[in-house]
Amino acid sequence: MAIAQEKMTKVCIFLEHHSLPPSPLNYHVVYTYVSQANQKLNTAIDRAIAQKKTIDSVYVEQLYFDFMEQGYKMNTAIVRNVDSVINSLSRNANTNEQNMIRFADQVTDCVHAIDENNLEQTRHALKMLSKQSEVLLNQHRQFKQEIAKAKSLQEKTQKQLTQLRKQHITDPQTGLYKRHYLNQQTQLWIGQNKAVCAISIQIENLDHFISNYGDVIGEVILSKVAKQVQKYVLESGLPGRTGKEEFTILLADIEPETANLIAEKVRNGVEKLRFVSSKNGTKLPAITLALGIAKHEEGNDFNYLARKASLAAAKAKSLGQSSYIAGQ
Repeated sequence: MAIAQEKMTKVCIFLEHHSLPPSPLNYHVVYTYVSQANQKLNTAIDRAIAQKKTIDSVYVEQLYFDFMEQGYKMNTAIVRNVDSVINSLSRNANTNEQNMIRFADQVTDCVHAIDENNLEQTRHALKMLSKQSEVLLNQHRQFKQEIAKAKSLQEKTQKQLTQLRKQHITDPQTGLYKRHYLNQQTQLWIGQNKAVCAISIQIENLDHFISNYGDVIGEVILSKVAKQVQKYVLESGLPGRTGKEEFTILLADIEPETANLIAEKVRNGVEKLRFVSSKNGTKLPAITLALGIAKHEEGNDFNYLARKASLAAAKAKSLGQSSYIAGQ
C-alpha cells in the first residue's frame, strides 16, 4: 500500500506540474511512466521533458496509442481474417453450385437417353437420382443464403470498424487527425523517401477568448479555425491537432516555400472570420495566428519535426511576422 500511495503521489505531482487534467487516460499513461513498466514510453517522456516540450493531453494521447494501446490493431486483424474466410466460402459456394448444376444436367441427359433393357427400372433409378440432385441443390441454395447472412454481418462489422477507426484517428473536438496518426503517416512517407514538411498553426489569443468569454467560445474558436485548416489543405495534406491551441499540417513532396504559401492562405482565411456575442452583440476580437514551417531532415521523426515547426511559429511571434520558416 505504501508503494502504491507513493506512485499515486508522484502521478498527481506530474499531472499538476504539466497542468494535465486527471482523466483516466492521462492517469493511466502517467502511472505507467511512474511505475517504469514500459521502457519505450519512459524514454519518450524523458526525452520530451529534456527538450522542454509541452506535455499536454493531446501529446499524452499520442503516447498512449504509440506505446500502450494494442486493441485496435487486434480488432483490425480479426476483421481481416473474417473477410478472408467469408471470401473463401463465397468462392467455394460458387464453385460447388456450378459443379452441381453440371451434375444435374448430366443426370437429365441420361434420363432422356435411356432406351435399353430394364428400361422402367433404370428410369426409376435415374429419376430418384435426379430427385436427390434437386435435394442437394436446395441444400446448396440454403447454404448460399447462410453465406449471404454472414456477408451481411461482415459488412456491418466492417462499418463498425470504420467508425471505430475514425474515432481512433480523429480528434472529436475539431475533426482533425490525432497526433499518433500524424506520427504514423510521417513514418510512412519517410519510408517512401518523400520530402515531408510541417506547418505549425498556433492560436495566439485562444486563452484570451477563454478567459474573457468562456470555454464555450474557446471551443467555437477551435472549431472554426480547424474548419479553415481543413478547407485549404484537405486535398493536399494531413491536418491534425497537436496541442491545446496548436494544429499541425503535414505535407508530402512540398518545399518549405510552397508550404509557406499554404500557411498564408490558412492565415488569411482565419483572419476573415468575425464573431459577435449572441448575448449582448459585442464584437469579439479577431483571431491571431503564429505560423511556423519546418522540413524533415534525415534521422528525424514526427515529434522532432512538429517541435521544429512549433519553435518556428514561436519565432514568428517573437519577430512580429505572420510566419517563419525554420532554418532561415
